[in-house]
Amino acid sequence: MSDSILSLHDRLVDCALALLEQHESDVSLRAVARAAGVSAMAPYRHFEDKAALMGAVALKGFAMLEADAARADAADDPDAALTAQGLAYVGFARAHPALFRLMFASGAGLDLALEDCQGAYGLMARRVAELAPDQAAAGALACWGLVHGLATLALDGRIPADPGGERGAIALVAQALRAAPPDLSRS
Repeated sequence: MSDSILSLHDRLVDCALALLEQHESDVSLRAVARAAGVSAMAPYRHFEDKAALMGAVALKGFAMLEADAARADAADDPDAALTAQGLAYVGFARAHPALFRLMFASGAGLDLALEDCQGAYGLMARRVAELAPDQAAAGALACWGLVHGLATLALDGRIPADPGGERGAIALVAQALRAAPPDLSRS
């Protein structure tokens, strides 16, 4: 694949993301082509259809979320790192609401490989395993449920923008994980 083809692919994804974040009601291939300054047919050389383009946009969103989570994971203390990751997750949703909704859209026709969407989750799961090694899977699911729920509630206007409240909720779960008893279901 030549650099010009790769760069046009990336430019189309970037233009689609920009249109999505500008609250365009219909991010069509034609609109993306216009925004990229290419012919209406050019996107079809890179994407089969709109769902494929939006899948590429969603993948970029998952990479952005993973980068935010990785930056937040800088603390040596697993409680602090897990809390920072959770705040980064909610902050990402607030900063990129349309992208966040696209990334987790049900029935959007996005054909994404699970491993391409798991980067931020993997970082969180690693910290959970440090805090509660015997409850790592359940703990990771609980943390993800909490931060995804907070993000969704925030986007739906159901909770106020209050990083202190969000920090407290996430820190509470991190502390509970540290105190979690061994997994008794293994006995």
